[in-house]
Formats: sequence, C-alpha cells, structure tokens
Amino acid sequence: MKRIAIVNGPNLDRLGQREPEIYGRATLADLEQALRAEFGSQASLEFFQSNHEGALIDQIAAFGAARYDGLVLNGAAFTHTSVALRDALAGSGLRTVEVHISNIYRRESFRHQSLTAPVCVGVISGLGLEGYHAAVRFLLKA
Repeated sequence: MKRIAIVNGPNLDRLGQREPEIYGRATLADLEQALRAEFGSQASLEFFQSNHEGALIDQIAAFGAARYDGLVLNGAAFTHTSVALRDALAGSGLRTVEVHISNIYRRESFRHQSLTAPVCVGVISGLGLEGYHAAVRFLLKA
C-alpha cells in the first residue's frame, strides 16, 4: 500500500471560515474525511497542517526520510515566498504535486509565481478541494 502525505500550510486550518467565497465552506477535517473515504483502501494517508514555515519544512524532511511514496502540498502563502520550503521539497526526494484550491492566476499578481512548482511533478490550481483528490489519484498511478 502506498503512503501519501498531504501537507497544508498557513491558514488552511481555517477552511470553511476564512473567505468561503474563495475557499468554500468545507473544513480541513471535511477534506481529510473525504480523502480517507475515497482512497483509504488504496493508500495510507498522513495529514499535516501548520501555520509555521519551519514546522512544514521539518515535516517534509521527515516524510522524505521515511520514504513516503508521494506528497500533496498546499503551501498556501509560502508557495509564493519561501525559498526554504522549495529547498526542503527539492531535498526530500518526494514526488510532490502542488495544489491550490483557488485559481491563483485569477487572483492578485503576487500569487502568480510559485517558488515551489519547479521542484514538483505537477501543479493543480483552481479545482477547489477536488484538486487534492486529483493529486492523490495521480500519485497512486505514478
């Protein structure tokens, strides 16, 4: 059974409350439950969320050291600002799919650049929470 980590960055613990017109009304717990329901028989899913850059970096390194089969990352704002997060991904050895709930290219121009995308195998943007499902499906086939 493949082991896939799903890592969420800052403010994603506030899904369902924060800007629901952009991110929807489902919570992070709802997302985790839906992913377990769809993929629980096919993969071991491990979830991690932090608002702190260092915690995300440490956890990505731990998933890499444990040789997880893939990583779904929504780095949130750190996607656009963190060279350290990019370097952690590059050094982890993990096949990573970057996910964004909203279409980052229809938003503020500072969101159009991803520092982490170049070290990911793919990027999914604008599909809502379905983007996570698509990322896990891809990693299961890879």
